Amino acid sequence: MAAFCVALPAVVASLLPLLLLLVSWKRWRGPRAKRHVLIVVLGDVGRSPRMQYHALSFVQSGFAVTLLGFCNSRPYEELLQNSRIQIVSLTELQKLPVGPYIFQYGLKVVFQSVHLLWKLICREPAAYIFLQNPPGLPAIAVCWFVGFLCGSKLIIDWHNYGYTIMGLVHGPSHCLVLLAKWYEKLCGRLSHLNLCVTNSMREDLAENWSIKAVTVYDKPASFFKETPLDLQHQLFMKLGCTYPAFKARLEPLDLATERSAFTERDAQSGVVTHLRGRPALLISSTSWTEDEDFSILLAALEKFEQLILDGESLPSLVCVITGKGPLKEYYCSLISQKRFQHIQVCTPWLEAEDYPLLLGSADLGVCLHKSSSGLDLPMKVVDMFGCCLPVCAVKFRCLHELVKHEENGLVFEDAEELAGQLQMLFSKFPDPAGKLNQFRKNLRESEQLRWDESWKQTVLPLVMDT
Repeated sequence: MAAFCVALPAVVASLLPLLLLLVSWKRWRGPRAKRHVLIVVLGDVGRSPRMQYHALSFVQSGFAVTLLGFCNSRPYEELLQNSRIQIVSLTELQKLPVGPYIFQYGLKVVFQSVHLLWKLICREPAAYIFLQNPPGLPAIAVCWFVGFLCGSKLIIDWHNYGYTIMGLVHGPSHCLVLLAKWYEKLCGRLSHLNLCVTNSMREDLAENWSIKAVTVYDKPASFFKETPLDLQHQLFMKLGCTYPAFKARLEPLDLATERSAFTERDAQSGVVTHLRGRPALLISSTSWTEDEDFSILLAALEKFEQLILDGESLPSLVCVITGKGPLKEYYCSLISQKRFQHIQVCTPWLEAEDYPLLLGSADLGVCLHKSSSGLDLPMKVVDMFGCCLPVCAVKFRCLHELVKHEENGLVFEDAEELAGQLQMLFSKFPDPAGKLNQFRKNLRESEQLRWDESWKQTVLPLVMDT
């Protein structure tokens, strides 16, 4: 292994002059395309909705887009079908089974640097390189370097701070975390333009990092909306083929009648109605990472179950937790140990087109995202609000920029408080005069700005003026 450690830098060093030569040739071969944007996501494109929205908005404004990232999950169909968007797959280096963690991480950074540099120089020079951060190590330096040589302007879209996410795993004083913070702060100043997701982050970037940024709030795409009842029924029937929680508890007397756990289609008229005594549909989405503690939700569900057993007028619950991530197996193991009688928990991975339909069919959303920096907002809540779905969200520093307590949802601090909110919201469910419906009414009347309109007002003027 020692020989390998010595050989690796030598190999990289021998490749760099060739790459530099290619980049220089690329720059002087011809002018960069003024209406071409390179969007870089050093993560899974299919799980990066904001960057997919940016790509579609650039195309709608007359740009051609090359989107580079990992292709582990399927992106939105609209992205795949657009002839002006080219998706370039990046290779993700899997974790090595040998060597200390610092060595493995160093090898990963070297590989990603060389690989990303190669992929970028093989593309047509662009007016802009548009980078998602985090992850920014090593992408910020590589993108700036390519931009410098090719005459492209670097735009960084700050979703969070990468070093704070690393700090959740290793602790804030770990040498890698401190190195990542220094790198992010230094290289973040190299960009031509900076966007960020909250006013709190904009202020922090300016005060502590001397970086001037423009706030571009996440907004729901147009396809996040309330789902008509007939489409809800189709979705429930489809999901019921895979997930028992969506299947009817009792089969209808008329075998020609379609029935799910929540809805029923009349065999003669074809009219879809909600079932009497149906369960409430609770939904949460997650990346199953350290910044979301799902033990809070599980503890609240146990308390809710006990209230039902004690005779409270509460519905059964179907709790759907969507998403992929490193801690999914851990939490699924905890869920399997629960012996709920009135609550069913399922953890599906939904197709991109089914996710907004399910949000638009749910009764309540729950968000357990606690920002590692305290400066970013959960996009899942943005999507839920787009579907006029009220939300219970765990409290953190800048959540007030999105969730208005007692107006479009509720804010809680622990499992006890969440259980009390579930009891209050689902009391006498479904109650047309209840708090849950009042929150939904407030969301309908708020006339939320959608992503396309917001982007044209905030981002488009910036890229047209620079």
